[in-house]
Amino acid sequence: MTSGAAALCTDRLRLRRWRDDDRPAFAALNADPRVMEFFPARLDRAASDAIVDRIEAHFAKHGFGFWAVEVPALTSFIGFIGLGVPRFEAHFTPCVEIGWRLAHAYWGRGYAPEGAHCALAHGFSVLGLGEIVSITPHGNRRSRSVMERIGMHRDVDGDFDHPALPVGHALRRHVLYRAKAPDGVLRESEP
Repeated sequence: MTSGAAALCTDRLRLRRWRDDDRPAFAALNADPRVMEFFPARLDRAASDAIVDRIEAHFAKHGFGFWAVEVPALTSFIGFIGLGVPRFEAHFTPCVEIGWRLAHAYWGRGYAPEGAHCALAHGFSVLGLGEIVSITPHGNRRSRSVMERIGMHRDVDGDFDHPALPVGHALRRHVLYRAKAPDGVLRESEP
């Protein structure tokens, strides 16, 4: 992994800040029912653009966020991978969460775990975080598999009902995964 002010790189991926020309492809993946299966609803262009605006505001406030992901020599945008501070309150917040959302055409190629490993390493070694969490609806086996592949461990006692979803919603119950900073990495006491 290499790190710079604006981008992180792996062998196959470049995680970088967002550009305006990423917005149409991001809107397309947010409208795809396969990508949005474990989200409350698919998003229209305005809602998708609002997410990009929130991501950029998060970078401005925290110095990190969900990076746009490109595969050099293949395509300039496949989705996002990165770190964020959740906007909701739960028993494990405040915290820093790792997350990803990739276009369906790029699933199954190992891009999510590759980029997530890079984001975790950045969070621990550059940002000095002591812990990073990840959440997903209980039934989302694909995301849970990525969490496990990057070395996160499920906190069974940490499962929770997502406060942004109403009682009875099929996606309300979420699982919580955690990753601790490796031994020897200097870290802050609080994320």
